[in-house]
Amino acid sequence: MCSRESVVKKTVIETEVIDNFIQAGEYSAAAQAIKLSLDRQNLSPTERDHYLFEIERMNRIRKDFTATYDDVLEFIHTYYPQVNDSNMQAWEAVKSLEVKIIDGQKLYFEHAGRNLFRIDTAMKSVWAQQHPDAEISSGSGAKLDLDKHNAQIIQKALVDPGMFVEPKHLRIKQSIEVKANEVPAGEMIKCWIPYPRLISGRQEDIKLILSEPAMHTLAPEDALQRTIYFEKPAIANQAILFSVEYELTTHGVYQDIDPDIIKEVQSVASIEEYLQEEAPHIVFTPALRKLSDSIIGNEQNPYRKAQLLFAWIDEHIPWASAREYSTIQCIPEYAFENGHGDCGIQTLLFMTLCRMNGIPTRWQSGWELQPPKDSMHDWGMIYFEPYGWVPMDITYGLRKSDDPKLRWFYLSGMDSYRIIFNDAYGQSFTPAKDHFRSETVDSQRGEVEWSGGNLYFDQWKWNFDWEILE
Repeated sequence: MCSRESVVKKTVIETEVIDNFIQAGEYSAAAQAIKLSLDRQNLSPTERDHYLFEIERMNRIRKDFTATYDDVLEFIHTYYPQVNDSNMQAWEAVKSLEVKIIDGQKLYFEHAGRNLFRIDTAMKSVWAQQHPDAEISSGSGAKLDLDKHNAQIIQKALVDPGMFVEPKHLRIKQSIEVKANEVPAGEMIKCWIPYPRLISGRQEDIKLILSEPAMHTLAPEDALQRTIYFEKPAIANQAILFSVEYELTTHGVYQDIDPDIIKEVQSVASIEEYLQEEAPHIVFTPALRKLSDSIIGNEQNPYRKAQLLFAWIDEHIPWASAREYSTIQCIPEYAFENGHGDCGIQTLLFMTLCRMNGIPTRWQSGWELQPPKDSMHDWGMIYFEPYGWVPMDITYGLRKSDDPKLRWFYLSGMDSYRIIFNDAYGQSFTPAKDHFRSETVDSQRGEVEWSGGNLYFDQWKWNFDWEILE
């Protein structure tokens, strides 16, 4: 019989072997080693789930990295005909092209070609010359004159009591359709669709209009990741539809900040958790501490620290289409190492750097509407003493304006066209999910499972429709 010490030692060795396989891109070998370890080791449920999710993570990475060298080269050639092998190697070396070696095959992130024209400075110019009317950022380039709208918010907030102005009354319909035969006939399909949180002043008058099926479970108004839950049995050869329709009123927000009256945050129970690490993504790593020090320098004022961090990310971490978050071990480190990220990646990096510097931050996300366009979107809340919590959006960044209030609008303000589902990341649902989530961080598209396991995004379709009501 093996001693406890020898079992632990053996487990550590196997873990190192598995990690080495994964780091080397030898996913088949890693999966086989994990399965052998699961069969041999007396692991706790937490340890088993960790190993099982590593298999799931590798499968999800394969789904994101589907483009070949020729695919990416062809895309780039369309807009930059002189592209050559030397260019490709240089872009890969600086991570402007996202690539992995998986089981000996070089594969690129499915949006790597398009992202090159968002990440590389010279290629940004190439794209801009050919698309002068398009803006390369999240949810931007739509017909809404965003800066005009935000200027109205500022103007009204400066004269009205309170921060909440410019209300918009919206009707939303969101649906999930599970593809036919993804679940055996007769088995119960469980579905969670995001539902708006009640936030006094900011998001109110939430009214459920109808749902399919009519029977549902609505999470509490203060659920940090709020959902509406349904069940339906699978039917052979038929797609299964779930949907919800509701109305709500959202408000724009603006808090005029005077940096000279900002104070250091006093440690109190209600704020303390928003200054801490929050693994796996908000982690104060040595690399991020070094980055923080280089940005902050000798600045002591919390608001001016936040400005320095905000401006640095705005300049150095451009928006680009992102892999599924569940495939990334630590999102802020990924952003720093790769030099780009989408809205949630940028937000988590900003949150982490702020918390390192004694500035409380928390997650917020849902959908952004920029009539006539829309998209899933992540942003956050930041705390400045004595003002309290105010919204921030690092993706919308510094506005191109000579007016400092408008230029820094998204460090203490928010436009009216937001729907908030989440006030934290990676929270439990009501009722709780039994299997791994498709999206481990956010909740915007929804989640589906059955007794046999989770249904990933490629096993169902989602739709989000909206209209502004007068």
